[in-house]
Amino acid sequence: MHTELHHEKKGNELKNKTIGFLGMGIMGQPMARNLLNKGFHLMVWNRDADKCLPLVEAGAQAETSPAKVVAAADVTFAMLADPAAAESVCFGPEGVLEGMTPGKAYVDLSTVDDFTSKNIAQAITESGGRFLEAPVSGSKGPAENGQLVILAAGDRSLFDELDSAFDALAKKSIFLGEVGQGARMKLVVNMVMGGVMGAFCEGLALGEKCGLDAEGILEVLAAGAMSNPMFAGKGPQILAKDFAPAFPLKHMHKDLRLAGELGAKTGQYLNISLSALSLFAEAMDAGLGENDFCAVSKTVSE
Repeated sequence: MHTELHHEKKGNELKNKTIGFLGMGIMGQPMARNLLNKGFHLMVWNRDADKCLPLVEAGAQAETSPAKVVAAADVTFAMLADPAAAESVCFGPEGVLEGMTPGKAYVDLSTVDDFTSKNIAQAITESGGRFLEAPVSGSKGPAENGQLVILAAGDRSLFDELDSAFDALAKKSIFLGEVGQGARMKLVVNMVMGGVMGAFCEGLALGEKCGLDAEGILEVLAAGAMSNPMFAGKGPQILAKDFAPAFPLKHMHKDLRLAGELGAKTGQYLNISLSALSLFAEAMDAGLGENDFCAVSKTVSE
């Protein structure tokens, strides 16, 4: 399979079309705002309609169902919490399929498993629509700054046509081939991130119990081969016990679970990642799901 790390610039053909956006959560709202700020005509929907109000005040139009957004839009993006939400919005009453007609396009930015993505893709294409899965790597800050990484798969011509929209959302967009490959790539990336976060928190906890200065540990990590943006950003948050969610812990737990299922399906044993899943499951049981995923440090230290 050939992997494309960039796509040909196609200009601003989308600027005269209507863009739909479903899901105004931590990620969806800033992504939709970036599209609006770039001059796109935007229609939005969220299950809790109040979350659409900031976008409406900025110039977007709100609709009362996914079906109505899809029916009115040329291309509809969705950023939803998990596979259950993605399927509900697509297949449920007044869902995406009810508004889908030939020629319209649906781009699912949600992090789901490959089975869910393929299921949605099949339904969209059987309705005459075009489909692209496009989960994103990055959390709240990159979403606000348009610095995400888009991991796309599916309709290659649609990927090319969405160049100007992707430029509003991301610093890089990558085409990975057939539907399912985007979902798999996102799960691999988040599986690695979850395992590394677990080890990072354990290192900080062990160091402090040994009498080491926690800020000193961060300084040493930053000076060596393991220097990385996640440690630089999350380290001070952990020390300050500031767990305001940029990437909610419940979503990392979900992603590690889905990665574990992908490992079982492919016959790849994931010893470290399954240990990380167990750690995040403990954090969920402790009621930390709505906190940032670095709040797993509380489970490690306590």
